Amino acid sequence: MSALSVVEICAGAGGQALGLELAGFEHRLAVELDENAAATLRFNRPEWEVRVGDVADSSVWNPSEYADELSLLAGGVPCPPFSIAGKQLGTGDERDLFAWAVELAGKMQPRAVLLENVRGLSMPRFAAYRQHVKDRLAELGYWSDWKLLEARDFGVPQLRPRFILVALRSEDARYFSWPKPTPFIGTVGSALADLMGERGWRGVSAWAKRASGIAPTIVGGSKKHGGADLGPTRARKAWAALGVDGIGVADEAPGPDIPEAFTPKLTTEMIARIQGWGASPEYAWTFTGRKTTRARQIGNAFPPPVARAVGGAIAAALRHEGAGSECVETEESTAHDPVYLALKGSAEPMTAQQVIRAAGGTMSEPEFARRMADIGRDFELDVVGEGSERTYAIGAFRGFVGQENHVRHAAFNVARSKIS
Repeated sequence: MSALSVVEICAGAGGQALGLELAGFEHRLAVELDENAAATLRFNRPEWEVRVGDVADSSVWNPSEYADELSLLAGGVPCPPFSIAGKQLGTGDERDLFAWAVELAGKMQPRAVLLENVRGLSMPRFAAYRQHVKDRLAELGYWSDWKLLEARDFGVPQLRPRFILVALRSEDARYFSWPKPTPFIGTVGSALADLMGERGWRGVSAWAKRASGIAPTIVGGSKKHGGADLGPTRARKAWAALGVDGIGVADEAPGPDIPEAFTPKLTTEMIARIQGWGASPEYAWTFTGRKTTRARQIGNAFPPPVARAVGGAIAAALRHEGAGSECVETEESTAHDPVYLALKGSAEPMTAQQVIRAAGGTMSEPEFARRMADIGRDFELDVVGEGSERTYAIGAFRGFVGQENHVRHAAFNVARSKIS
């Protein structure tokens, strides 16, 4: 098969990179902000070009140098702007690069785009944001679709929902279909028994039986917080039910002198296995740096088997494999926010009742108020008048899409030392 090229932004320590490589893509470039993650990429693939720095900084790399006949633009742009565990600031977060990545696709003109993020982006709070992305991709000539995928459905022993955006040119999109699930068959115990028992711990068999479920979502955390562990209180309780101490990360597996009833911690090698690395030789990967930085790299990654499954589906579409079919756009896949669409599609300001009718007529006024509050966080709104005569008009997108004078730059520079 002929090679397909990829430029990967916000590449992290290589989860998506390895998955895409196994799907048949060759990296022209990987760009990553965190020096520790970039060091891991370079260690595992010294032949790759890896740039370190803010991906939106023109001094770090020049997109035009990599745009020629590019097959895929891929990336795991920062999650905190959309995370349910965070403030869900969206465009108000200096780390938000999702809309910027869409504009980058417009400049580089790849045949396909793959962007992944947390489940929070799929929530109603970001319906207008998703609509903006969908509409902008259509303006740039791309068919696109979003889908929430679970890592456990692709051979990973973990509950890890990821919200995936795939965009392709119409001539390629007709050959695309989302990958079929290949669920993980087993438990945390069966996945980690060999690693947990590698130093001769006599309690490993009993522990493996206790660890009879699927792992909760691995977290990487950020530089704002302390050392490595397995997550906040709720996650630690889930780990405790599996017989794992989630407070901290072990340097090594328990040895033969450790009591059989001991509750072990996971090593970084075990955490990597839970993320999909190392279960077979093709998923071998070495993480560099100290324990805390290794744990953070692993926890922030896109599981390689999931990236491989989605990348394989994109590769098949780019090679026009299969019979192909018409790209059928349903209301569910095209209309993420009817309120935003109603406002965007009107040449004149609209009252609340006019918007509600245009949006299908089923929304209550309190629901409308909540939607407008969400939309107003990511878009300029012109609100005039009082009571039933009050009118609404939607204005510019607030987010960063490459503007040289955007407030994102100053905020990013202030927070840079704490961003990971």
